[in-house]
Amino acid sequence: MTGKRSGFIHRLFSYVTGKQSDTQPQAPVPTLSILPRDQHTISRRHISDNALKVLHRLNSHGYQAYLVGGCIRDLMLDLHPKDFDIATSATPEEVRGLFRNSRIIGRRFKLIHVVFGREVIEVATFRASHRAEDDEHDSSISHHSQKGRILRDNVYGTIEDDAIRRDFTMNSLYYTTTDFSIHDYCGGVQDIHNRVIRLIGDPETRYREDPVRMLRAIRFAAKLDFHIADNTTAPIATLAHLLKDIPAARLFDEVLKLFLSGHAESTYYLLQDYHLFESLFPATQASLKEAPESEQIIINALHNTDLRIQEDKPVTPAFFFAAMLWPALIRLRDRYQNEGMPPVPALQQAATQVISQQCRRTAIPKRFTIPMREIWEMQSRLERRQPRRVDELATHPRFRAAYDFLLLREQSGETIGDAGQWWTDYQASSQDDDRQALLKQLHSVPGNKRKRRRRRPRKRPGNTA
Repeated sequence: MTGKRSGFIHRLFSYVTGKQSDTQPQAPVPTLSILPRDQHTISRRHISDNALKVLHRLNSHGYQAYLVGGCIRDLMLDLHPKDFDIATSATPEEVRGLFRNSRIIGRRFKLIHVVFGREVIEVATFRASHRAEDDEHDSSISHHSQKGRILRDNVYGTIEDDAIRRDFTMNSLYYTTTDFSIHDYCGGVQDIHNRVIRLIGDPETRYREDPVRMLRAIRFAAKLDFHIADNTTAPIATLAHLLKDIPAARLFDEVLKLFLSGHAESTYYLLQDYHLFESLFPATQASLKEAPESEQIIINALHNTDLRIQEDKPVTPAFFFAAMLWPALIRLRDRYQNEGMPPVPALQQAATQVISQQCRRTAIPKRFTIPMREIWEMQSRLERRQPRRVDELATHPRFRAAYDFLLLREQSGETIGDAGQWWTDYQASSQDDDRQALLKQLHSVPGNKRKRRRRRPRKRPGNTA
């Protein structure tokens, strides 16, 4: 056995078992398992034509190229993949030379995006397995933080190296168009059959390399209705704090994947079960501990979001974050009001602080925070329904979102009088007489009676008193 081959087996054993040893491993090393075309259900008819074009060009120029990851998993589960990723032996520069419609992206690990109109095929070079102590040999290639998180990882290798560097066994499957077979290096086919999510290697080490893997495990469990293996979940509770080190912009993207993919409600319960929700929404979690009943608006919002996605209706992150942060907002607003601040300034001050705190954890862009504030600030106006302001409110660009939020609050048990039903009737009324009758009802709403202004006595000329 050559030294190179022996080194590969040593690295393979280390990642699969999670152990580093200077001696020859005694446990059996996983070997390649190939599923020929007649033993799986994946057909080229279900694969993007553009992905097939990229595979063909790479193969025709002498490079290894495979469809890899989630698209293979989804096709095996009779799901429709949202995108198609390719792994290849070609370097990013070599791929770039083959496709003029491509660009190199990524700093932590270089990737190629081959662009076909609105469709983007992501191409990655086979990654090599390496240990954190390898960084001292060439810090320009790979680099870890003191906590073990991978900061830069441009280490290339073979397909065997690439397979054991992937996160979960079910995502470590490779499909080739040379003979239309599936190559399985880590037992992913069996885990898909058993509906199990299992990390490749030592879970604690893999989570420290990239703490977002904890969120990915939750997302896949909710999306696929899979069970997470016990050894994969064991370190999560003690390592959840590592998510604080993840850039806020990346966590914002992960939150959208978690909650705006059609499985928000089940995702929320799993995040709470594994103590990960607090790492994403710390102020909201603190509010739920003080007032558990405020959780209902979150559950209802997530349930409604799932229904809208199932019905192919649009969803907006602004409305989602407005609901998720509402318990924290109310808690802080009430505190300011108890300190003597008027209601409107108290709400505005609370909104500023809650959004600022949340953006330090998940970087919400201004195009979403501005509508969030408008939805919140319109709630009291919708409840008061001042007759002279009704038409103005009904034509406000954010009226529909604020109205839906009002109904969500009512559905969640908040006391808002008959405001929700009144606005429903107002929008349904098509005749002026009907609307006038509705407006007359508003005189009984507290705060809507016109106050008569006291007339000041006129000063007479020469009167200095």
